[in-house]
Amino acid sequence: MSSQRGIPGVRGVDHIGFTVPDLQEAHHFLVDILGCEEIYQLGARQADDEWMRTHLGVHPRTVISEIHFYRLGNGANFEVFLYESAEGQRPQPRNSDIGGHHIAFYVDDLDVAVDYLRAHNVDVMGEPTASRQSAAGQRWIYFRSPWGMQFELVSFPNGKAYEDDAPRTLWHPAHPHL
Repeated sequence: MSSQRGIPGVRGVDHIGFTVPDLQEAHHFLVDILGCEEIYQLGARQADDEWMRTHLGVHPRTVISEIHFYRLGNGANFEVFLYESAEGQRPQPRNSDIGGHHIAFYVDDLDVAVDYLRAHNVDVMGEPTASRQSAAGQRWIYFRSPWGMQFELVSFPNGKAYEDDAPRTLWHPAHPHL
């Protein structure tokens, strides 16, 4: 039995996939508002057998109409799907639902970024929150895409409290050379 923990050879997050109701709307939001670069597109995928259920966990007659790939800064890529679901669509999950989620972006100046989103009529949820305890030094705020998906902006230019005693193995803005 090996003493190694985790998946052998894992390096980090390559991409985050999510489904949208309208690719043009998503493209505008991702490119023009968030600042993503579109990397490439893939065409339709469908199957007459059980491939879709076996490999993707969806109804076998579901069709992927298109897939677009985007990159934002130095983080993971986004794989954005447009599906024609054979079983209809469920509503966007809330954070409190199983499968609920959000994607967080680091920004250098949270207040400038929030002002930018508001100037572009993005649904910003409340006012920035200052974290406490182990995350002291961080400020954050959620916002929504036009289709209701939640995103977050975070900023901690001088690091977070827990990092004072943590090994310096991960990149963070207070120590970009690590």
